[in-house]
Amino acid sequence: MNNPDLIYETIILGSGPAGLTAAIYAARSRCCPLMIHGIQPGGQLTTTTAVDNYPGFPEGIDGPELMENMHLQAKRFGTQFVEGVVTRVDLQERPFRLWIGEELYRCLSLIITTGASPKLLDLGNEESLYGRGVSVCATCDGFFYRDREVVVVGGGDTAMEEAVFLTRFAKRVTVVHRRDSLRATPVLADRALTNKAISFKWNSAVTEIIADTSGVTGVRIKSLKTEEESELACDGVFIAIGHQPNTTLFSDQLEIDDSGYILTKNGTETNIPGVFAAGDVQDNQFRQAVTAAGTGCMAAIQAERFLDDLPYDPNLSCQKGVCQPKS
Repeated sequence: MNNPDLIYETIILGSGPAGLTAAIYAARSRCCPLMIHGIQPGGQLTTTTAVDNYPGFPEGIDGPELMENMHLQAKRFGTQFVEGVVTRVDLQERPFRLWIGEELYRCLSLIITTGASPKLLDLGNEESLYGRGVSVCATCDGFFYRDREVVVVGGGDTAMEEAVFLTRFAKRVTVVHRRDSLRATPVLADRALTNKAISFKWNSAVTEIIADTSGVTGVRIKSLKTEEESELACDGVFIAIGHQPNTTLFSDQLEIDDSGYILTKNGTETNIPGVFAAGDVQDNQFRQAVTAAGTGCMAAIQAERFLDDLPYDPNLSCQKGVCQPKS
């Protein structure tokens, strides 16, 4: 049971690459931050079977193994961990207050690394096929589809960037889009439309991802005009219909853009002093493990500087990253 009288110097929300990197740096500099794992301990990389583009692993590494290594490294330096999902926050005054159910946690600085969740097609088997033919990141997984046929679902900027990128590897890329024209910006749309390795199925939707024990073998596509359905054989499906940042908790307290991402300045600072945001929760462009880790490092360093500049409070006794009122 948590002691509500304790005040942690730093609490980190989320345990993906941004959160665990922040924990490593925070633990080394001031000792013993508290990390609250969140709804998906380890973040999105725990659903990726092979990570080939994270520096330092020439033979690649499984996503879950990479995240476990980061966890062990953060633990080695004194990070404390709590299983759970924060259900309410109050950032209006410091110490900041957070609740996991009815349990109260307080902190002097807060690093938010709650990430963003890819929007899926709600077909039922997408998540179970992650790493076996279904992907939400061409930059991460495109290499594995050399000389194969793949489908990209979507018609916006991300979908067109993914489709064009995949032509570096795939033999054929088919874009399935619900409309009869692309929503992507003209430059990106033209780049995809003029690429001979990309074909389009307009006014269409993927209604089923077909798979066997080895992975994806094709998709079922429905014409939204004629209602007719057909099957298309493929080796991979890249879902590119956008991401939803996990910011609902903070929407009425932090400045957030129209897409739901936390706005930051000077690195990872939010509009509330002492609150920092790192990783996909504030990055709507790159969404890579290495960039998330980089901003996690930045957030920890900025949190440390913030704590160093706080005025001395004679009513608190602080040791190993935890403060409590003097008796």
